Amino acid sequence: MRAMILAAGRGERMRPLTDHTPKPLLPAGGKPLIVWHLERLAAVGIREIVINHAWLGEQLPAQLGDGSRFGVQIAYSPESPAALETAGGIAQALPLLGSDPFLVVNGDIWCDWNPAEAEARLRDMHRAGADAWLLLVDNPEHHPQGDFILSAQGIVLSDRPQATNSSDGDANTSTLPKLTFAGIGLYRPALFADLPPAMPAPLGPLLRAAMARDAVLGTHHRGAWTDVGTPQRLETLDALLKSRQRQ
Repeated sequence: MRAMILAAGRGERMRPLTDHTPKPLLPAGGKPLIVWHLERLAAVGIREIVINHAWLGEQLPAQLGDGSRFGVQIAYSPESPAALETAGGIAQALPLLGSDPFLVVNGDIWCDWNPAEAEARLRDMHRAGADAWLLLVDNPEHHPQGDFILSAQGIVLSDRPQATNSSDGDANTSTLPKLTFAGIGLYRPALFADLPPAMPAPLGPLLRAAMARDAVLGTHHRGAWTDVGTPQRLETLDALLKSRQRQ
């Protein structure tokens, strides 16, 4: 399985830290955020990695090289003059990702989810004929409304169904809380096939269209997860990781 790490964002909320450093290269716990991902992927045998970049993007290959010192092989997908957003960036990188489903990880998160589980989730996708699988987490304080609903059958819904008397399943789903998308997912290349080349495109509309077909699976991760979206969250994560290292 190949993986892609999304690293093209500008990181406006992280300024002034991102004025001179792309967000995935900001350090937490003694190493850049993106290195945590590379090491975790390499540890489970996922070694072919694609990294997209835009803002200060030249710093990523300058610091990470070909990935060999992390035990991986990195191919870069530059975006210019501006980032292509999540779906647009993935679509541009498809020639590097191949024809099989692939794992995508946001470069500006930290999560203790084990990517060794990706193979099992991929088998779930094949059995269900799904186009995507998403990792979902409890809603953080800065995003209390959540993103999607995870049904008892492991299907991700964009919203609660209208209340009906037709099925107990609908009634049960209508009481479930929304969860937050963790920025980790598995996708079939066909999900992005109709996007125009080199055009910015968000991921949300593609996922919601697939959800309308019951074609997105999900898992609720109850471990550690941080969306490193502000300097304060980076500082908190840094302190947490350093504390763990001292234990």
